[in-house]
Amino acid sequence: MTSPRLAVRALIMQNDRLLLVNAFLGDMDDLWCAPGGGVEKNASLPDNLAREVWEETGLRIAVGAPCLVNEFHNPADRFHQVDLYFRCTILEGTLDDTWQDPEAIVTRRRFFSRAEMTHIRHKPDSLPDVAWGTGGISYDPLELLVKPRQAPKGGA
Repeated sequence: MTSPRLAVRALIMQNDRLLLVNAFLGDMDDLWCAPGGGVEKNASLPDNLAREVWEETGLRIAVGAPCLVNEFHNPADRFHQVDLYFRCTILEGTLDDTWQDPEAIVTRRRFFSRAEMTHIRHKPDSLPDVAWGTGGISYDPLELLVKPRQAPKGGA
């Protein structure tokens, strides 16, 4: 059995609207989700998320606190994924319909109001409550597994 796939996703609010992407080849589906994607080894979660958001939207972001852990699977093919969601802010850029996702997976991107979210298919189901909520969880950024020892105070 393989380990679950780990992915990171960004909750980006602007003018009380949430950024979502339609991540299906060729406009084949109407399901919307937060921008993000699979984690690559040897890079921090925030670095992975900043890369994914840039690829899918052309936006440069600051990654803030985590706010949701979402787990999903498909029993038919044994696919299992864990998504870690972070609150993010835009540092640079604006959405542009001509932006091309290098992997050609994200076909559309736009901001939705909370009211508009009731009229679209989105995952996870808890997305609006989390995006417009105020709760949060803490996160320790990537650090060395073993920190160098320091000499005790007052001598060796």
